Amino acid sequence: MAWKRNPAPKSVYRRQLAARLKELRETADLKMAEVANTIEINQGTLSRIESGDRGTTPVVVKAMLDCYGVSDTAVREDILDLVRADKAQKQKWWRKYSAVINTTQYGGYLELEASATSLRSYEPQLIPGLLQTADYAHKVISAMRMDLDAKQIGALVTVRMNRQALLDGENAPKLWVVIDEAAIRRMSGSPEVLRSQLERLLEVEPRTNITLQLLPFDAGFHPGLYGSFMLMGFPEPNPDVVWVENLTNSVYFEGSDDVGRYTEVFDHLRATALGPPETRSRIKSMLKEL
Repeated sequence: MAWKRNPAPKSVYRRQLAARLKELRETADLKMAEVANTIEINQGTLSRIESGDRGTTPVVVKAMLDCYGVSDTAVREDILDLVRADKAQKQKWWRKYSAVINTTQYGGYLELEASATSLRSYEPQLIPGLLQTADYAHKVISAMRMDLDAKQIGALVTVRMNRQALLDGENAPKLWVVIDEAAIRRMSGSPEVLRSQLERLLEVEPRTNITLQLLPFDAGFHPGLYGSFMLMGFPEPNPDVVWVENLTNSVYFEGSDDVGRYTEVFDHLRATALGPPETRSRIKSMLKEL
């Protein structure tokens, strides 16, 4: 099982860059030691660049491309764009909230989410953060994070609301969410918050990049009873990742076997859940009950 604790994930651009540079070196039929000697760089550093564990600079990459005999201007510029994009991605909008994020194992997730092209989420207890209202988010975070003060809770609510901009724009990722009915019924003690939250779900559901399904109580037992998870997809050749969060740690899985099992579970859940039209009708019925 491939798992990592409190990850600091590589950016999608760095993973693409690493794969391209390794491919070019192998095409040139050069050993890593030969390249390191030619461009006067430590072989260990070169190895970490090729694995994506270390970023690099345009100067180093240009030297590598010269060594590999890459003269095509378009190819060189495409690869250098990846170097620049990786550097730019380090400038995170959430950096000013780092003090509170660092106490929640949240930063690694934001890194992955920001560069994903698809997001598939199963939530048995809560409305997913990307679809929450501010009032709902405040209630959830206040209840779950008893160790945080009011200022810290407010900061996390702000981060959660800012994340939702990810779903806007031309390059917005595809979001597919399966929510257990329990996640909605749990809020029955706060009717006004629940009403606003249900209305929010009806507002976002018609968007072409968002698919929302409700898993009803009468679905019975199912493989999602293990808990919530998020499947994140990225541009080729980057592998999909599964993110799982618990009380004390957040972990992600990137092995094909692990990702395959979670994908199978998600496919089962969405096949069992109500379809989007039926989900919309059920949410409207719940609103009438309020």
